[in-house]
Amino acid sequence: MGGCVSLQLQVSCDQVLNRLGSCFCSKLKYIQNLKKNLTALETAMEDLKAVRADLLLKVQAAEEGGRQQRLHQIKVWLKRVETIESQFHELDSSRTVELQRLCFYGAASKNLRLSCRYGKRVFLMLKKVQDLRDKGVFEEVAHPATRAVWEERPLQPKIVGQETILEKAWNRLMHDGTKIMGLYDPQIQDEIGEKIGYKSVEWRKKRENQKAVDILNFLSKKRFVLLLDDIWRKVDLTEIGIPNPTSENGCKIAFTTRCLGVCTSMGVHDPLEVRCLSTNDAWDLFKKKVGQATLERHPDIPKIARKVAGACRGLPLALNVIGETMSCKKTTQEWCHAFHALKTYAADFSDVKEKILPILKYSYDNLEGDSVKSCFRYCSLFPEDSLIEQERLIDYWICEGFIDGYESKEGAVNQGYTILGTLVCSSLLLEGGKYNNKSYVKMHDVVREMALWISSDLGKHKGQYIVRTGAGLNEIPKVKDWKVVRRMSLVNNRIKEIHGSPECPKLTTLFLQDNRHLVNISGEFFRCMPRLVVLDLSWNVNLNSLPEQISELVSLRYLDLSESNIGRLPVGLQKLKNLMHLNLESMLCLESVSGISHLSSLKTLRLLNFTMWLTMSLLEELKRLEHLEVLTIEITSSSPLEQLLCSQRLVRCLQKVSIKYLDEVSVRILTLPTVEDLREVFIGGCGMREIVIERNTNLTSPCFAKLTKVLITGCDGLKDLTWLLFAPNLTHLNVWNSSQVEEIISQEQASRLDIVPFRSLEYLHLWDLPELKSIYWSTLPFPCLNQINVQNNCRKLRKLPLDSQSCSAGAELVIEYGDEEWKAKVEWEDEATRLRFLPSCKLVLYNQ
Repeated sequence: MGGCVSLQLQVSCDQVLNRLGSCFCSKLKYIQNLKKNLTALETAMEDLKAVRADLLLKVQAAEEGGRQQRLHQIKVWLKRVETIESQFHELDSSRTVELQRLCFYGAASKNLRLSCRYGKRVFLMLKKVQDLRDKGVFEEVAHPATRAVWEERPLQPKIVGQETILEKAWNRLMHDGTKIMGLYDPQIQDEIGEKIGYKSVEWRKKRENQKAVDILNFLSKKRFVLLLDDIWRKVDLTEIGIPNPTSENGCKIAFTTRCLGVCTSMGVHDPLEVRCLSTNDAWDLFKKKVGQATLERHPDIPKIARKVAGACRGLPLALNVIGETMSCKKTTQEWCHAFHALKTYAADFSDVKEKILPILKYSYDNLEGDSVKSCFRYCSLFPEDSLIEQERLIDYWICEGFIDGYESKEGAVNQGYTILGTLVCSSLLLEGGKYNNKSYVKMHDVVREMALWISSDLGKHKGQYIVRTGAGLNEIPKVKDWKVVRRMSLVNNRIKEIHGSPECPKLTTLFLQDNRHLVNISGEFFRCMPRLVVLDLSWNVNLNSLPEQISELVSLRYLDLSESNIGRLPVGLQKLKNLMHLNLESMLCLESVSGISHLSSLKTLRLLNFTMWLTMSLLEELKRLEHLEVLTIEITSSSPLEQLLCSQRLVRCLQKVSIKYLDEVSVRILTLPTVEDLREVFIGGCGMREIVIERNTNLTSPCFAKLTKVLITGCDGLKDLTWLLFAPNLTHLNVWNSSQVEEIISQEQASRLDIVPFRSLEYLHLWDLPELKSIYWSTLPFPCLNQINVQNNCRKLRKLPLDSQSCSAGAELVIEYGDEEWKAKVEWEDEATRLRFLPSCKLVLYNQ
């Protein structure tokens, strides 16, 4: 095939059947042991947290006084615990849904593939948690600290919880290499002049350039430290008259700001981040402000006081203000009332409204543009402490009209990420990490209260935003006046049925996702919502139908029905001519999407993990969607696959694709065209002998520039995956249960191409590949690689493409393996490579 990579192999049908049978039996145990493993995982997590708590007490005792600092191995272990804890919460959030899938008393599942995948994740995490727990025993926890010498001066009383950041800041400021230091945390000329003695009325009347000369003349003869507190814009030191700090003059400048962008504009690219207080430090500060006399007035007050302190979420400003307010509250009733006010609507707490929210609002007021402010306020619709998926959030913003999505999807998404960056830089959002190849943000609870306060016109019109997330509601809350409601979020409740016909002329957003008891929505409910733009009904696993009256939602642009049990789409759905975004992923009961071509404005259509696979009739409907920009889909038949790949317009829309169960007769060679927006590929249970790339004018160009995740499983005809050379940004690669794979990248086919693969790779999982001999024929740089996992019969893989310089300096690569014999026979590039990576090898045994 011209420039295609080509290999052939004869496969025995008996071999395939035996392999599939063995694989099925071994993986069924993940389902059968799911309940037991979940219970064990919960227990192991509790044990791990207890070990961490004991270790932290020991570390804090050693660090007290600043003469010792914790060992690096302690820091690494604590970071791993933090990571596994986040992963556990993500896994545990799906617990109810996964257990509901089980049938025959837990011996089988309504969806074997999903349950097996979840069961395996639970089992693997259980082993990781147990391993971390066992490694949490340290004989020594600290060593003598390297301290700078300075002159001690009396300061204000102890700043609870901030001793470490103060010491870090001072040490960095006194370091010879530091000239300007920024503390990133949630004008000036006359003040400086006054500090150095220019206090006369005459001096204040001088022009700014004259004042600058006076200040410069004075400070040029001095060795000074300049402290600037809470600045919001770049300060031009030259215009003020401040000499540039240099090694020669020994001068220092330190400033605090709530905006990370100010740090970079001032030339500080590694600012110290001032974080919220830990639970223990927050309680210490709160106790100090309340006073021991108040806490001892009643034996129940300390218990309630801890809850009140917890509601402040470690924010020192809130702890100070609320602690001082509560110092005069002597009864348990007053304390209970305060806790209730803070948890339901904190702005009702007078001192919060008067002393905290206005200060935080200054960060909001400094945001440029109404669209950025609208995007920020929107984040308050999500539950407390929740991770908000960035891509999903941007889709909401586009459909709400905060971002112009009519020019191009890519441009709108880029603008969305720019806004997210602005909000993170302003400390109004926090980075939430990356899980399962998705990036998240989160919002501090006190900042969320401020956003809700602003959204209600500073508390004047509370009815505009109704947010009751995770409140245990069994029904739609009673609303005093539906006519003023603009946005309503009832995420994660126990609502069973939705009735009534509220008149909602202003309602634009309705979040009803994750109400897992919801079984029915009456048609009357949607009759009077003419301006509703976003309706999210995802993760309502017991909802099996939608009323025809959904056709009344004439302004609807965003509809998410994913992970629901709806079996048939109402005909009325076809009348939603403004609908731009439709998510039908993981709707395992859905029988048909016939008529979808009537949605003439549709731009995003998600059909992954779904029983209605691509057929010729569905393909024809997709072709009639003229404005389609994003498509996720599953394919199980060769004819629709061939036709899809021949449609250049639909190929440009592909973002995630799953190709399953294609036999060798129907597709011997899978030829992939360039798909610029493709993010994830799953190929499973297929018999093709080759996966190749269509020849283009420049074969060395990246055909899959955005492809980050690839999973190949049960493809027993393949010998290599050399096509991955054209996915330069691949982060996750999983190759499982493919009995003939010999090389990941073929030396024979790839040696003529000047491409270095896997520069972005973070995770490489290789399981049950009995013929695999090579990942790559020589050593490679892996600047991002975190984990290699070699499991279940990969014994011919003797050499990894590593040398002692393969990973970034200081980066920890974990090499998991399941066979001690494999580890013993690994051939390292040289002794330096063995010494570098052998300690990172870890035995991990999986349930067979």
